[in-house]
Amino acid sequence: MTPLRERMLQDLRIRGRSKNTQKSYLERISQFARHFGQSPDQLGPEQIRAYQIYLLEYKGVSIGQLRQFVAAARFLYGTTLEREWTIQKIAYPKQPQTLPEVLSEEEVRKFLESILNVKHRAIMTTIYGTGARVSEACQLSVRDIDSKRRLIRIREAKGAKDRYVPLPSFLLQTLRTYWQKFRPDTILFPGRRRDRPIATRHVCNVCVKAARAAGIPKHTTPHCLRHSFATHMLERGANILDVQAILGHTSLKSTSRYLHVSSKAIATAPSPLDEIMRQPGSEKRA
Repeated sequence: MTPLRERMLQDLRIRGRSKNTQKSYLERISQFARHFGQSPDQLGPEQIRAYQIYLLEYKGVSIGQLRQFVAAARFLYGTTLEREWTIQKIAYPKQPQTLPEVLSEEEVRKFLESILNVKHRAIMTTIYGTGARVSEACQLSVRDIDSKRRLIRIREAKGAKDRYVPLPSFLLQTLRTYWQKFRPDTILFPGRRRDRPIATRHVCNVCVKAARAAGIPKHTTPHCLRHSFATHMLERGANILDVQAILGHTSLKSTSRYLHVSSKAIATAPSPLDEIMRQPGSEKRA
C-alpha cells in the first residue's frame, strides 16, 4: 500500500466512514490513478474533468457510479491532500429523482415462499422484516438478536451509527428454525467460512433467483425489499418518524419519498374533482 493510499484510509477511519465507503473510495481513486498512470497527488482538476467525461461517454457508467468517484475525489483532494480548489473544480452530478421499485405485499409473500434454502429464506426475511440494508443484514451477529425485547441491533450502520429495528414474530420463528439447523457461532449469516459474513453479492444473486422463481417480473434486489418494507409500513398507518428511525435515515426527506410510491395513500388522497362535481347544478352542466 502506497503512503498516500494509507493516509487516505486513515483519514476515512478517523472520520468514521464505514468499511464499505472506505473500500469504495479507495477503489475509485485507484482506478482514476491507473487510467492516467500517475499518482493521484500529481493529478488535478483537468484530469478529473477528463476522467469524468471518459466515465460517462466511453465507459457508460451510471450517474450513481459517477457520483461515487466525485465523492472519493473530493475526499482525497479536499481532506487528505487539502487542495483549495477541490469543491469549486470538481463538478457533482445531480442524481435523478426516480421512484424506487416496490413489491406488493402479495409479491413479498410469494417471493419469500419461493425460497427453499433455510439460510437464504432467513436472510431475505430479515431484510424485508426489518428494512435493513443488505450490508447490515450480512454483518449481523447472533448477539444482535434480542428475542426478549423483540429487537435487533444494527451495529455501525451508515453514518457509523447503531440503531434498533423491530423483530416481528414471524421473523423470530424463521431465525429460530434457521439457528436450529445451522447453529451459527458468532456471525448470524456466515459465508463459506463460519468466521466471515455471507457476501452481499451472493445475497443479491439469491434475490434475483427467488424473484424469478416466484414469477415476479420487477427488478427485485435486497434494496427493493427495503423499499417495500418502508412503503408497506406507511400504507399500514405507521408514523413516518418511526419509519425514519427504523430505516436509519438522517433526513426525513429520504423517508418521505416512500409516500410517493404508496399506492394506498395515492388512491385514497382526496381529489377536488369529486367535490366539485357534487355541487348543485353539476349534472346539468355535464
